[in-house]
Amino acid sequence: MTLWGSSRWWVPVAAWFPPPWLSKRGFSVRSFGTGTHVKLPGPAPDKPNVYDFKTTYDQMYNDLLRKDKELYTQNGILHMLDRNKRIKPRPERFQNCKDLFDLILTCEERVYDQVVEDLNSREQETCQPVHVINVDIQDNHEEATLGAFLICELCQCIQHTEDMENEIEELLQEFEEKSGRTFLHTVCFY
Repeated sequence: MTLWGSSRWWVPVAAWFPPPWLSKRGFSVRSFGTGTHVKLPGPAPDKPNVYDFKTTYDQMYNDLLRKDKELYTQNGILHMLDRNKRIKPRPERFQNCKDLFDLILTCEERVYDQVVEDLNSREQETCQPVHVINVDIQDNHEEATLGAFLICELCQCIQHTEDMENEIEELLQEFEEKSGRTFLHTVCFY
């Protein structure tokens, strides 16, 4: 049986979701993006700030500070970037990572589809299973906070299962009923 608390979990997150949330509860967590670029909210919905994955969080922070300190302070982006740069120097792209994970959580169906597509396109080498679970969470501070509680509770429940492979579907169904949200789940193999 895998010790879920020491497993390798991945949460590709909405901009607002705090990755340290799960780490502080004893989970080994990494966060990634899945797009071709890093997109952060801009002055208008159709004008995001777009960065290459090679851009550091510090560079993004300074760029937004220069563009409009008041706007990016008020909408929380500067705070998020400041927190992120204390965790790692720059965002990481999932498709460029060859590490193996036991559980991958996504917060948007589009990201879930990209993750599953990428995993299924890789050559299977170890046949180690990876559970990919999605729950849609809107990319704003309030929804992300509620989503963080939900995902944390889900991870704790998964951690305490005796036979995750056989209990996961029932557990997700319980969470759907409790939260009123739909969960997507599939198993891929490395």
